[in-house]
Amino acid sequence: MTTIGLLYPGHSAEDDFPRIEITLGSDIRLPLFHTEAGVDVHRVGTLREIGAAERLAAGVEDLRLAGAEALVWACTGGSFVYGWEGAHEQAATLARAAGLPASSTSLAFVHAAGEVGAARVAVAAAYPEDIALLFTRFLEAAGIEVVATRGSGIITAAEVGAWDERLVKELAVAGDHPDADAVLLPHTALHTAAYVRELERLLGKPVLTANQVTVWEGLRLVDRRVYEPGLGALFATRQPPPGAVEPRGIEVRE
Repeated sequence: MTTIGLLYPGHSAEDDFPRIEITLGSDIRLPLFHTEAGVDVHRVGTLREIGAAERLAAGVEDLRLAGAEALVWACTGGSFVYGWEGAHEQAATLARAAGLPASSTSLAFVHAAGEVGAARVAVAAAYPEDIALLFTRFLEAAGIEVVATRGSGIITAAEVGAWDERLVKELAVAGDHPDADAVLLPHTALHTAAYVRELERLLGKPVLTANQVTVWEGLRLVDRRVYEPGLGALFATRQPPPGAVEPRGIEVRE
């Protein structure tokens, strides 16, 4: 059994994680613990408050008691607003508090882009333009070339969480760029777990979404590789060796 603890602000798309857990198989657990989201508005100051150390620390003990082997701060905006160095310090603070390997969704995007071989990416964000550009700068600080950035001007996570498949597809298509090796959808309030493979078919390239990369990052922290093409190219870059037993779950469709 592999247990990855997730710290998640609010309730906008929390149901993506049970869906991913079922898809990956019965020996992977993704217990989720909510942190205080505060005022639901996509502004730099508010996002920094969401990711403050004291707010994240509140969920750490419950996570430890759940038997987590690693933890991920399942929030993109609440980590990249601190910048490249600040996001690493945030993860290090979490690791010290929990006594476990720790990371965040923002850092997960960087590692996931490397996993799928994406040196150039397009950002398709639900955020306001200024917040989307902060994510772009974060990726560039990591050495990733961003060939296009699209912000959608959505102010609250609650509104993003209400988007359906049609709106998610429209966002991905509008944010794509011919020169991009992959398209990134950086919002953990956005439901994407059911759509990743369809988005990749639509765009003809890897699509990395916040909740997908969050789970992958947690598994990476404990050196667990799971082959599950239903969750997109990120989970299908390395097939298990011949004869190896790799637990498989069921694919969940709408």
